[in-house]
Amino acid sequence: MTAVQDERGTAQAVPGPPPAHLRAPASARLAAGLSAPVRALREAPRRPLLTVSAVALLSLLTYAVVRHFVGTSMVDMIVYRAEGAAVANGTDLYGLRVTEWNLPATYPPFAAMLFVPTTWFAIGFLRVAITLGNVALLGLLAHLSFKLVGWPRRDLRPLGVILVAGGGVWLEPVFTTLRYGQINLALACLILWDLTRSDARLSKGIAIGIAAGIKLTPGLFAVYLLITGRVRAAFVAGATFLGTFLLGAAVLPDATWGFWTKYLYDSSRVGKTEIVDNQSVRGAVARVLHSADPGTLATIAGALVAVAGLAVAAWTHRSARWTPRAEAWGVCCAAVTAVLISPISWTHHWVWCVPVVVLLAAEAAHERSRPVAVRRLRWRPIFGATLIAFFSFSMWLVPHKGDLDLHLSPPAQVPAAVYPLVGICFLLVAALRTRARRLAAGAPLVPLPGQRPADDTERPGPARERQQAPAAR
Repeated sequence: MTAVQDERGTAQAVPGPPPAHLRAPASARLAAGLSAPVRALREAPRRPLLTVSAVALLSLLTYAVVRHFVGTSMVDMIVYRAEGAAVANGTDLYGLRVTEWNLPATYPPFAAMLFVPTTWFAIGFLRVAITLGNVALLGLLAHLSFKLVGWPRRDLRPLGVILVAGGGVWLEPVFTTLRYGQINLALACLILWDLTRSDARLSKGIAIGIAAGIKLTPGLFAVYLLITGRVRAAFVAGATFLGTFLLGAAVLPDATWGFWTKYLYDSSRVGKTEIVDNQSVRGAVARVLHSADPGTLATIAGALVAVAGLAVAAWTHRSARWTPRAEAWGVCCAAVTAVLISPISWTHHWVWCVPVVVLLAAEAAHERSRPVAVRRLRWRPIFGATLIAFFSFSMWLVPHKGDLDLHLSPPAQVPAAVYPLVGICFLLVAALRTRARRLAAGAPLVPLPGQRPADDTERPGPARERQQAPAAR
């Protein structure tokens, strides 16, 4: 796309030749992608790189010691392995019960098919391999988050990736993901990889469709693509999801029928709504009402959050002409909305805190770069409070053994629902930020019908940041 001016002098995007990186052969693009981390490490400043690497290594070693003494059951990994064994052995997938907690299979048949390779290895080996793999995925998620936000500059990003991979294990959602052997980091990487690709990619949406086929919640990102005008990518995601369903139906017809007609709607298979482990809007309402079944009130609250969250995400994306990092804000709003409205969102589902924290760090960094005379203390407190919330483990500090989740006092309700509160505040901050940017630019608060951001706003990166620098200040 290239920019021309209409009769009013307004820049308009018109079709042009595709970028050179899209015209390159697939093999060349793959080679460039694989060599990118090596080039980035070579460009990184040496002394800070060594310092950050030492800090990250110390953090990981400390984590290994704490993990040894605390104990990690990795129960979800054991469930995944049992699901894979059920597929391999032809036994009843949704009739299995494993571990001392009698945990059942809860994912679609397609996911169970992907777990078959875990049956080739002993549990002891899987504990180590999945832990190391999740730490690597944490680094990849950090890399994709920096790419989405377009911050910091490229030579400093390896430092950020190493720091997040080493220190991020102490974020409660990541810590719990590692403790249970969960797949949340893999799903987040799939989704964020898809969303950081150019909209010109014909295959954009495939990874989101695969993630939704594994765990249904990522399907909300297809809705996000649709309401932000990327119809083709949304339909690619939908078609891919349909493909995962058909594959599951072809290989496991009985399990597919049972999942989609019965087990999907049985929330008791997933867990109790009211426990502090559940950091969704519905879980928070259940605890406030002191009821295991929060009923219509929780449903209405979830619906309102869904509509508001998606509206803010779309509004932010369509305001990219006037606001820096608009796509990053839109993606993070969609992610937060997805976790908030799920009937049950365990604490480890909140690994989306990584891109959220990176985005707020970018805002705080740009705030600090302004001249002292015009600098206002705004984003740094928001960034600090959000970071503290995800490092706090506060939901585990309130009485929650047995049925105590249903009898929490009013002061205990806040730490017990820290993630829903942070998520709703994040959506509110995103809306206020977008409103302020549009008002400052003299733009209409409501986008005009068919209005879309210029093409260069849809591709995160340093060029976009430089273009938006005056607006950021």
